[in-house]
Amino acid sequence: MNRKICVVTGSRADYGLLRLVMKGIEAEPSLTLQIIATGMHLSPTFGLTYKEIEGDGFKIDQKVECLSSSDSPVAIAEATGKALSGCAKAFDELKPDLVLVLGDRFEIFAACSAALLSRIPIAHIHGGEVTAGAYDEAFRHSITKMSSIHFVATEEYKKRVIQLGEDPCTVHLVGGLGVDAIKELKLLSKDEIEQNLGINFLDKSLLVTFHAATLEAQAPEEQIRELLAALSSRPDVTLIFTMSNADTGGLEIMRQIKDFVEKNDNAYLFESLGQINYLSCMAIVDGIIGNSSSGILEAPTLKVGAVNIGSRQLGRSQAESVINSRANKVELEKALDKLLSLEFQATLEFCNSPYGEGGASIQILRILRKASFDGILGKSFYDLQ
Repeated sequence: MNRKICVVTGSRADYGLLRLVMKGIEAEPSLTLQIIATGMHLSPTFGLTYKEIEGDGFKIDQKVECLSSSDSPVAIAEATGKALSGCAKAFDELKPDLVLVLGDRFEIFAACSAALLSRIPIAHIHGGEVTAGAYDEAFRHSITKMSSIHFVATEEYKKRVIQLGEDPCTVHLVGGLGVDAIKELKLLSKDEIEQNLGINFLDKSLLVTFHAATLEAQAPEEQIRELLAALSSRPDVTLIFTMSNADTGGLEIMRQIKDFVEKNDNAYLFESLGQINYLSCMAIVDGIIGNSSSGILEAPTLKVGAVNIGSRQLGRSQAESVINSRANKVELEKALDKLLSLEFQATLEFCNSPYGEGGASIQILRILRKASFDGILGKSFYDLQ
């Protein structure tokens, strides 16, 4: 029997990780791929990245608009409500047998709420992780409780999902999908990146991705101000900025970055680099700075160091390539000195990623192909002995 798997994606970040799984579902005779695009994918501010999905040859079955021009708490709450309502209507039309999601963003939480209310089972990728500095933390664990099948990246995360009361038989340790993305793609050379993006690489270069840490005491505008102050003393370093996420405080982060880029010839800003350009830049630069999960999940596989700022990623398993710093100009300057030092760069060759050696997408596809979706909505709470 052919079963319909509906993938809900809300941003360039989760799509980049899901792409190989989506290709596998599409190629599997016993499965039918459905796609719902929502969130930042449909926003001009974030580069209308649904076009990247279509550019990869996928057909988007439903587009669910939810974002407004504001990023206030009220606006984000309203966007969550719009995503829930829109996804519920989309599920009613598509009638999937399973909803597949990745991560922890509010629009994915909304989609899962709609799926649960529609009595559609959910499979969740990258559960069990901890990011103490953002409300994504609560969304992720809530999605775990709504889901019936779990694909986790490390043994630690598997234990945590079971600790949340999920049956161990439903929790599958597959590794990180970011490793698969890196190994599958033929990354671009420095010359190709310079030509494609109009970047002039100086002797040193950094990839900068900073998002609002929605639960930190220090306001996002103060954090980005400290980061930019630290970077302003590096005119000899190429700085490649990517846009902040659509979270509370994200617009002010983008405003300050745009102002910084306009005043500094060594800085470049992109709404969305796309997966191939982003990972290629990551492989070329001397390091990453910011608070994106990519500095922790993907960078170690490429043997690239990262300065991780604040508590947004606090709790994730980290490789030795990650340097943690508070959002403070003096501390960040010291962290950058360490990151760019010859001694630290020499250690990266021997760095091992805690997220495995690849193969997560193949394992996920194999489990989806064999798993029974009948009767999995009614879960019992699994108590630890």
